[in-house]
Amino acid sequence: QEQLVESGGGLVQPGGSLRLSCAASGFSFSTHYMSWVRQAPGKGPEWVANINTVRNMPRYADSVRGRFTISRDNAKNTLYLQMNNLKPEDTGLYYCALTRSYKDYVENKYDFWGQGTQVTVST
Repeated sequence: QEQLVESGGGLVQPGGSLRLSCAASGFSFSTHYMSWVRQAPGKGPEWVANINTVRNMPRYADSVRGRFTISRDNAKNTLYLQMNNLKPEDTGLYYCALTRSYKDYVENKYDFWGQGTQVTVST
């Protein structure tokens, strides 16, 4: 069974940085597309970033491009999200998610989510 365990969230001031990690197990990590998704209070899920399986090419939402970096370490079965210059609008519960098929990947569909880690950006 797939497991995704996010960590690294916390309270940070605007302009600060956090690095989120997602430890994966129970599936072939290197062959799966991986994404970060966040959900702010009272709002629906918002796709943040994803990374493919062939050449580890990243994609970003416009709201985070230039500030966030998604990466993966297949040897460690771990997905990362480096978040710099954080803004209050970045506050939310951050999930990592896996996608098995390319079709679902390009449509931002997910097969499994983690439990989430809370990120709060506040003065």
